[in-house]
Amino acid sequence: MRFLEKPSVIRSAGGRAARFGREWLTEWLLDPTVTHLNHGTVGAPPRRVLVVQQAIRDEIERQPPRYLLRELSSTVVGMPRAEPPRLRSAADQVAAFLGARGSDLVFVDNATTGLNAVLRSFKLNEGDEILVTDHAYGAIVNAAAFHARERGARVRTVELPAPGYGRGAFVQAVVGAIGATTRLAVVDHITSESALVLPVAEIVAGCRRKGVAVVVDGAHAPGALALDVPGIGADWYVGNLHKWAFAPRSCAFLWAAPDRQEGLHPPVISWGLDTGFTAEFDWVGTRDPSAYLAAPAAIALMRELGIEAMRAYNHGLAWEGARHLCARWGTEFEPEEGMIGTMATVPLPVRAGATKEDAARLRDALLEEDRIEVQIHAWRGRVWARISLQIYTEFSDVESLGSAVSARIPSAA
Repeated sequence: MRFLEKPSVIRSAGGRAARFGREWLTEWLLDPTVTHLNHGTVGAPPRRVLVVQQAIRDEIERQPPRYLLRELSSTVVGMPRAEPPRLRSAADQVAAFLGARGSDLVFVDNATTGLNAVLRSFKLNEGDEILVTDHAYGAIVNAAAFHARERGARVRTVELPAPGYGRGAFVQAVVGAIGATTRLAVVDHITSESALVLPVAEIVAGCRRKGVAVVVDGAHAPGALALDVPGIGADWYVGNLHKWAFAPRSCAFLWAAPDRQEGLHPPVISWGLDTGFTAEFDWVGTRDPSAYLAAPAAIALMRELGIEAMRAYNHGLAWEGARHLCARWGTEFEPEEGMIGTMATVPLPVRAGATKEDAARLRDALLEEDRIEVQIHAWRGRVWARISLQIYTEFSDVESLGSAVSARIPSAA
């Protein structure tokens, strides 16, 4: 079995040699005494992007009313300006990165906020149904349950098959579960805990053929995968930019198909009410917009380093790392390579336990005693580890995790 034993050497867009691996950690503010294998959980912006964000904040503070009330959005104090609002300029650049138009995209704090906007705005009647899967992010399941019960609707959870059954089985499971009362399906692009890249375009097509609207939770997709958001065919798509696209926290987007923008409102209603999709979301009260405005600089940095090379490195590390851990621990890794992006979730030995408490104890011990930050969780009657890789990690970091877990669970050796 071949593993990635050394960092990858690539050429950036400018021709400069860039060696991905541990030495890149200096480009982040991350604690160098910790092995970071959990990049995707809340993201981590590089130093260069934080410098850009701080420059934006400094410019705001030189004349806050002018910047925030006259230049930021189309909801302005004074007469309309000839220059495009700053948020619209940033949205245009981010949308181009996603294969979309800026007029179809708005910034939100995180994917959960964007999903709540869709769920809150979507018309549901008593007896209607929202369809989710058992891989859905817990916060989104809670949001769906809340908005459904407010209208007398319900949420139904579909159990997805094991990854070994292949991509087609995932499509069949979701589309086959649609019933007479199903009105909306919430589908993950990359599942959070199980870290699987789902065949989202095929799932969306199947739902649309049955007349069911679809919102895609792409929290982990932007930056990790090449995206053509409109080409997926969903009604709405939400994604974080602060996880895998180098943007500062908190920074995400909500994309809506043109025929789905009317009646779509942000969770916070403010001065933009009923003035149009982008105007309403661009101004939801006074807040710090610097993360949104720094997102184009984050994307530019990714392009400078070589987006495809970064994705290939992170994917290769996740794929080979997962296979190494399963070989080390004597467990099985089922997903095909096409279902793995820049993260991978692997089962721990049965002796590791089966409960949330077992997972929490191990996760705490790994961090506090072994200085390894990694996602450990309980699911389907056993404990799992999710490795989440960025260009500052390398194969030896995964090996460290394997050894640390083996030392704590002797049967895994």
